[in-house]
Amino acid sequence: MTDASDDSTQDTFISHLIELRTRLLRAVVAVLGIFVVLFIYPGPSMIYDVLAQPMLATLPQGTRMIATGVITPFMVPVKVTLLASFVLALPVVLYQAWAFVAPGLYRHEQRLALPLIVSSTLLFLLGMAFCYFVVFHTVFNFIAHFAPQSITPAPDIEAYVNFVLTMFIAFGVTFEVPIAVILLVKTGIVTVKKLREIRGYVIVGAFVLAAIVTPPDVLSQVLLAAPLCLLYEIGILAGAALEKRRPAPEDEADAAREVSHADESADEP
Repeated sequence: MTDASDDSTQDTFISHLIELRTRLLRAVVAVLGIFVVLFIYPGPSMIYDVLAQPMLATLPQGTRMIATGVITPFMVPVKVTLLASFVLALPVVLYQAWAFVAPGLYRHEQRLALPLIVSSTLLFLLGMAFCYFVVFHTVFNFIAHFAPQSITPAPDIEAYVNFVLTMFIAFGVTFEVPIAVILLVKTGIVTVKKLREIRGYVIVGAFVLAAIVTPPDVLSQVLLAAPLCLLYEIGILAGAALEKRRPAPEDEADAAREVSHADESADEP
């Protein structure tokens, strides 16, 4: 009896590993497929030029960015293209992750998980777009006007890409704050009342985090901290709406008893 149980557990574990491998392969194929398409058209060089446009627009007339490494002019655009491919394939990647974990979730968890995945993806992309169209334009213009007239800026493309990726991740994660607040309220870890009580600490923490992540200028720090505080308030409002819709404990107990009674009836011959 024990051997049969062990064999069944081992077979289940192996089947999960096979399923995980299949899902990972599909996600990788999706990313690589989009990468091949982007590599052919419009090409890594044009994709990098789009990414570099906020910086190029603030450089003096006739000035370009530089590459100090031997293979940097090739590797950096390819790296940017691969990252763009991952962003475009993100819905497929998240779907594969969802398809892998969905069988192990309860029905009410399945109903909650898919909207959270979609909304968190959209918010992350919205954070990247805000960073690209608003933050980069504002910060680079500020730096260009602040720089002395005796120097000619010539940023290195590898350093620029590392800076851009850091800012994209920072703003993408910042825009996930409403999702984090909603999950905290939904799971009962904290209440909306408690979130409102710690509002002051969150504001201070937002500016401290912005000072660590962003360049050492007040403007970029404010551009990160202000949306973080605003999104925190949006999360509180959404959490308050969820609390109002949450059933009373008596209703939850009645529902649990009804489910238990239905299960007992189904088991009766």
